[in-house]
Amino acid sequence: MKETIYGRFRFITLIYILFLSVSALTRTVLLIKSLNMLDMSLFELLQIYLIGAFFDFAAASYLVIPFTLYLLFVPQKLFGHSVHKYLSHIFTYAVIFALVFYSFSEWFFWDEFSVRFNFIAVDYLVYTTEVIGNIRESYPMGMLLSVIAVIAAAIFWVVHRLGYINDISKDDRNFRGRLKPTVFYLMFPVIFSMGMPQELSKISQNQYANELGKSGLYSLFSAFRNNSIDYDNFYAREDEKEMFSNLKNVLSTKNSIFVHPKENDTVRQIVNRGEEKDYNVMVLTVESLSGKFLESLGGEGGLTPNIDALAKEGMFFSNFYATGTRTVRGMEAITLSIPPTPGRSIVKRPDNHGMFSSGFIFKNKGYETKFIYGGHGYFDNMNEFFSNNGFDIVDRTDFTDEEDTFHTTWGVCDEDLLNKTLKEADASYKTHKPFMSFIMTTSNHRPYDYPDGRIDIPSHTGRDGAVKYTDYAIGDFLAKAKTKPWFKDTIFVIVADHCSTSAGKTELPLDKYRIPMIMYAPFIIKPQVIDKVASQIDIMPTLFSMLNWSYKSKFYGNDILDDSFKERALIGTYQKLGLYKDGVLTVLSPGKKVQSYKVLKTDAFETQYEDISTDEHTKEDTISYYQGASLLHKKRMDRYDN
Repeated sequence: MKETIYGRFRFITLIYILFLSVSALTRTVLLIKSLNMLDMSLFELLQIYLIGAFFDFAAASYLVIPFTLYLLFVPQKLFGHSVHKYLSHIFTYAVIFALVFYSFSEWFFWDEFSVRFNFIAVDYLVYTTEVIGNIRESYPMGMLLSVIAVIAAAIFWVVHRLGYINDISKDDRNFRGRLKPTVFYLMFPVIFSMGMPQELSKISQNQYANELGKSGLYSLFSAFRNNSIDYDNFYAREDEKEMFSNLKNVLSTKNSIFVHPKENDTVRQIVNRGEEKDYNVMVLTVESLSGKFLESLGGEGGLTPNIDALAKEGMFFSNFYATGTRTVRGMEAITLSIPPTPGRSIVKRPDNHGMFSSGFIFKNKGYETKFIYGGHGYFDNMNEFFSNNGFDIVDRTDFTDEEDTFHTTWGVCDEDLLNKTLKEADASYKTHKPFMSFIMTTSNHRPYDYPDGRIDIPSHTGRDGAVKYTDYAIGDFLAKAKTKPWFKDTIFVIVADHCSTSAGKTELPLDKYRIPMIMYAPFIIKPQVIDKVASQIDIMPTLFSMLNWSYKSKFYGNDILDDSFKERALIGTYQKLGLYKDGVLTVLSPGKKVQSYKVLKTDAFETQYEDISTDEHTKEDTISYYQGASLLHKKRMDRYDN
């Protein structure tokens, strides 16, 4: 042991000490910030720190790999040189600066999402242009970097005074002598790579406590490794034939006929009576529009007067849920009508061309279909996905200077986006073709900047202002649309992609998935409130029924307005997969775990659960949805082959 920590390898020990200390301090700060969300015993508090330290140690073991190899191979003649000594001082300061920067990053990520680094952080590392631009627009980076630099300098001074850096160069071991400490330090990441039970961090029913027991850096490593999760290896399964039999039962409706009743697939013919309609369709997907912002869903009111008015003038779905917590999850659910399979969204996977998409169905009916986005559609693989699944692309590259009057790093403001949408609709109308537009807003996103003078909340002051501005832009858009000749023949769908926050005291808090959904067409749809439990996967089947279309379907959603509609909502994260129906949430987790919760209370702000035993029938339904979706995607049987 002594041989591993003296001389040059003392630097590795220094990194461990610094990383574990910074991580413990970060955990303490995050814990204090979340005290109002925690209700834990002294034993749970002890677990948070001990288990957290264990994951921190594992993360540090990966972190030191390149340093360990460098210290093994660099010859002593070079290592002991005075130039190298000064370089080691600079490098040590850089490492300390990086650790302090990491701690600050954890704080801001927790402030935004109330979780440690996860899939979102992975995406942030991939899309550096948008993310760095967003950070620069959202935070005073000059001041923050200066503060970090000063803190790092203070830590460096302490380390230097303790003699850690100077002692590093005092090492006369040859290559063979350096092998023993190298093997010692590399032993740990090898052991941890063989399997780290993530269940260790599940120390409480309170999800905030579980997140505090994790290591941000280790969670980031884990997210990189688990961007695709094989259902069969990690989740509860049923016999394939029995699973498909049950899946067909939950998907069946009175107007559907299974094309292959004895085969393991879900292909069915949807038959709607009466003359088919060719109404235009505009699906306005609003960034992060939680139910809590709407007075019509129990919110405080005042932020969304236009959307609340539409809830009274249109068909308002008051018990509606997003399938996930990311924009791409909302996109896949709406366009493909599929549950949230484990791992990353279909939108971001490489093999996602030619899916059974609503875009192809609209095109087959003679529609012009467009994905309209105010940002750059390469972000989150959106252009690649939509262009290969039945949509033409209109993104920021298609906006002229005159059309782009205000923008942030995420894209043009919602007014500019919706004005462009009106122009695209006019162009389609002139071709005498019906049109379908999938529109994605961006203004309700940090840095929450928007044009001045539109609303009574100053720009760049927080989420409330961004929500109210987006509502203003939607009101302005519809007022202009009413002057268009195509308005009376158009169905507008206003729906959120996901909620503004995803974390809660429980793993899948229903209130963090509850979103508004309104279908508005004053010449077509009578005002009414639909209180059935439903989700984003049901939007397209409901629209197609309203249009009286008959079509072949591989969708997992159904027509909400049908008397035979089976109420339920499918919600999930990249690992947790849930089915909410009949007041019970059943959750599938890695390790083939199945857990059910009775919903005692749920509204726009809070969900209260009680653990209950899992009903066998509900378990079968939950497994059927997710095992079926994962299996059909693996076998490429979820493609458009009409």
